Amino acid sequence: MTFDAGSQKRKALIVDDHPLVREWLTNLINQQPDLAVCGEAEARPQALQAVVALKPDIVIVDIALKGSSGIELIKDVTHCCPGVAVLVLSMHEEPHYAERALRAGAMGYVMKRETSRKVIAAIRQVLGGKMYVSAHVAGAMATQPVRGRTLPAQSPAEVLGHRELEVFELIGQGRGTRQIAEMLRVSIKTVEAHCAHIKEKLGLAGAGELLREAVRWCEQTRLRESPPAQ
Repeated sequence: MTFDAGSQKRKALIVDDHPLVREWLTNLINQQPDLAVCGEAEARPQALQAVVALKPDIVIVDIALKGSSGIELIKDVTHCCPGVAVLVLSMHEEPHYAERALRAGAMGYVMKRETSRKVIAAIRQVLGGKMYVSAHVAGAMATQPVRGRTLPAQSPAEVLGHRELEVFELIGQGRGTRQIAEMLRVSIKTVEAHCAHIKEKLGLAGAGELLREAVRWCEQTRLRESPPAQ
């Protein structure tokens, strides 16, 4: 397959070890007026070479790849090509897979069981600089109990400073570190420092717990602010 470099379409690289999935996703993406597939790969080394050679705007990757993990590929892409967005398309519903993918640098996690419309929406949202997590997985992340610790008696609103709470809420809305820095007009290091303070104040062990608690907080806030059903 050839790709017109002069096209205004955003380029997608598909990485999946199932040929039928690659064929389905290629057909789906190429039907869109603003998207086009520039290449395919089934394993990590081949995929990394394609990222460097083809310079896609987004890499759509499965967690399980031929001979290796998609998580390691996400780390590779994030390290060597930080401007390339990564979206995970997975069959795994367990929230810890999504947490690992997001910690590795992915901007989104969408289920293979989702409708074609939602998959395309996830691609466009990630290309727009926003994070996307399938509703089922996001809900599981928000409600999953954290093992080995007791949640703080005080709410984040009582414990965190004003800017820390802003960062916490943006994390819960699916914003990445770089995007939060741009939105708040501060450096990435400042955002990382706020995250460290948030984890310390809330007793969170790592980035996965921080993300889960932030999603949970935003969901609880949304429910409190929703008008009662008539």
